[in-house]
Amino acid sequence: MAETENLKKDQNEKKMKSFVTRLLSGIVLVLIAILTVPRGGLPLFVLTFLISMIGLFELYRVFGIEHTSLGLVGYLTTIGYYIIVWFHVEEYYPLMIVLSLMALMAFYVITYPAYKISQVAKAFMGFCYAGIMMSYIYQTRTLPDGKYLVWLIFLASWGSDTCAYCAGMLFGHHKMTPILSPKKTVEGALGGVLGAALLGCLYATVFRRGFAIIANPGIACGISCAIGALISMVGDLTASGIKRDYEVKDYGHLIPGHGGILDRFDSVLFTAPAVYFALSFLI
Repeated sequence: MAETENLKKDQNEKKMKSFVTRLLSGIVLVLIAILTVPRGGLPLFVLTFLISMIGLFELYRVFGIEHTSLGLVGYLTTIGYYIIVWFHVEEYYPLMIVLSLMALMAFYVITYPAYKISQVAKAFMGFCYAGIMMSYIYQTRTLPDGKYLVWLIFLASWGSDTCAYCAGMLFGHHKMTPILSPKKTVEGALGGVLGAALLGCLYATVFRRGFAIIANPGIACGISCAIGALISMVGDLTASGIKRDYEVKDYGHLIPGHGGILDRFDSVLFTAPAVYFALSFLI
């Protein structure tokens, strides 16, 4: 009896310690966001670039190509892509993507049979996934009214996650992806999308005086958050699927209590470009 009580006590202490660690890490992340996102410019650009590079390394490590020539091409093309982003020469984005694939294919044929074509595909996927998609945090900040619009990415991603969790706990019955993520439900997903839309509308209402370009910020922010929330689920499940395929628990240990960069920003990777392009059509 005493051993059982001690075991429960130890488990509760571990859970509390884990919760405190996650909470403190979350507070640090929020502080970093508050210090960089509103300022935009170089601080946010550097932060976004570092997140992309670390995330790319974490993904390549899972794939087993982090220290290979293919990995090097991925890192260099990500650097090249961010240089283009910094100078706002959007017309060269497709060229950088094509050059990345060409360079990877060149290493593949030159070093054949050192690499498999599946490894080339993984290297290219990593460049697009962790390299390009994360850059849309900075690119959203450069939009008109971007000082306010960039926060929609986090509302759509992390806000919808909270709303989905609450809706799933209260109303969830129908499993959405029973094998990949047994706890996610259709009702929770719907609650996440609707909750994100509501958060976007409320956000626009509170900061309506800060919008100089958007005629109807409530509608634009609500729709953008809803789209971002819907796409964020794909990002979350994609990251989970990759970890299951390669039998890893976390992508890394950089963020105590959360894991690696990709563990924390998995949904943001998809939400950022979704919100950016939604706003591009709405403003």
